[in-house]
Amino acid sequence: MTGRTYTGKGIGVAVLDTGLFPHADFDSRIRFFYDFLFYRRQPYDDNGHGTHVTGILAGDGRMSSGRYTGAAPGCSIIALKVLDRYGNGSKEDLLQAFQWIRSYREEYRIRVVNISVGTTCCTSNEQDALLDAVDQLWEEGLVVVAAAGNQGPRSGSITAPGSNKKVITVGSSDLLEGKKAVSGRGPTKECVCKPDVVAPGNHIVSCIPYTKWKPLEGGTTGIYGYGVKSGTSMSTPVVSGAIACALEKNPTLTNVAIKRMLKESADDMQLPRNIQGWGRFNRERFLNLTKNYHCNVQKR
Repeated sequence: MTGRTYTGKGIGVAVLDTGLFPHADFDSRIRFFYDFLFYRRQPYDDNGHGTHVTGILAGDGRMSSGRYTGAAPGCSIIALKVLDRYGNGSKEDLLQAFQWIRSYREEYRIRVVNISVGTTCCTSNEQDALLDAVDQLWEEGLVVVAAAGNQGPRSGSITAPGSNKKVITVGSSDLLEGKKAVSGRGPTKECVCKPDVVAPGNHIVSCIPYTKWKPLEGGTTGIYGYGVKSGTSMSTPVVSGAIACALEKNPTLTNVAIKRMLKESADDMQLPRNIQGWGRFNRERFLNLTKNYHCNVQKR
């Protein structure tokens, strides 16, 4: 079976970002929205980043007649707003969101956590708190997928919490070299090789809030509801969505097994490990591996 046989149906994915505009491409799959900044009850996104990320992850492409479809167009969306309109947030809000996930994971069937945000500006103690928090999520069986950040190409530029050694850290396969080389690279301060895998992140078309709607450039005149962004934030949901599809196909997969599958299925780009990780993400090969893994149900 090909990758598109599975859509992530029945799998909850928590997205920590700037919020979520209720775009038509999400249909009725927004299971829950929580605003940790202003406590507004209805889904909204005053920046656009979170909507774009979620479209790459879970958009069903209905507004584009299927042209712009996300990686898991059937998954359930749990949108947690932890960043403001400028893309800024606090350690406290992130930690609250992590705790919320731990408390409500069963109710909303959350298996995957997508973190397309990161920082290098925290103090050492603040970074350690973030790393410890995602470490706890991982130890409880959740699949945590985090962006490598856009601080490259300097060495040691992976942002937190993607610098945690256990979580799946995603860089951008088309932002590794040349003038556009912004994808974060390892090693981390603990001398761990990162990222783990890379996926496309340059000039990605996805959902945007209606206040930003305008015809797309480059021969797509007349298609509204979509915009273009670049960065490791866009690469991360490509992998998160495929993981949701893998969990639909084989619900017994553990986060450790999934990480191993990513390693075994990646395409080697012939670049150093701290630049490309294990290589370029290969969705079809990754999903084909699920049948070879017979795992116990995740830890609780």
